[in-house]
Amino acid sequence: MELKEAMLLNTLVFETLGNPENERRFKLKSLKKWGFDLVFGKRDGEETYFATANRQEGERYESDGEEYEVIEILKELPKDREVYAYIEMIEGQAFLLVDLRKGEENIPVLQLPAGEILLAFLKKHKLTKVIDALRNLGSAASLVKHHGEEGKPLPFEELPPLPRRFLRDAKKIEKEMGFGRIALAYFGENKDGRARYWLHWMVPTIALFDEQIAQKIDKTLAEFV
Repeated sequence: MELKEAMLLNTLVFETLGNPENERRFKLKSLKKWGFDLVFGKRDGEETYFATANRQEGERYESDGEEYEVIEILKELPKDREVYAYIEMIEGQAFLLVDLRKGEENIPVLQLPAGEILLAFLKKHKLTKVIDALRNLGSAASLVKHHGEEGKPLPFEELPPLPRRFLRDAKKIEKEMGFGRIALAYFGENKDGRARYWLHWMVPTIALFDEQIAQKIDKTLAEFV
């Protein structure tokens, strides 16, 4: 109970409150970085747009009981259309949904488990610190990192440069994303001079699909060994 009380009273928490960003506009190249092409083709005989992976123009295939034909793999977005991606929870699992929008017209082009796409994306771009810290996905993602034995967390004014730098950089990213929650318990160093800490960082899941933000988070997590 003594350790529990010390953790409860002394863990540092920094929050940017509100609902986590659930939707974000992306460029066509982002879709490609996730491993998909935007296609103009036919779904069950009707012309439309959809996203697919590893297909060739002129190819026909079946998926989830629907027949598809790839007419053209697009190298740029159709005129006046934009790509939006968002997270939707279905029976406790986070799904990434991608829509192609033009004014009030909305065409769903992709729906897959968010974790499946995110892990492949992070692995492709060697964002290993994010992969190692990632614990679960909802509208927000939980990043957890810890090292060494727990003890009484140091107050903010006694933090050495390393955790101060991490908090400064993490709060900047949190402000950019518009949502986040950082909980840090820093216990000092062990006899080998390595930091002892417990860290839990919540970020909007959809923000991790933005390569620039994911790179910043990965670099910031790397500050803690």
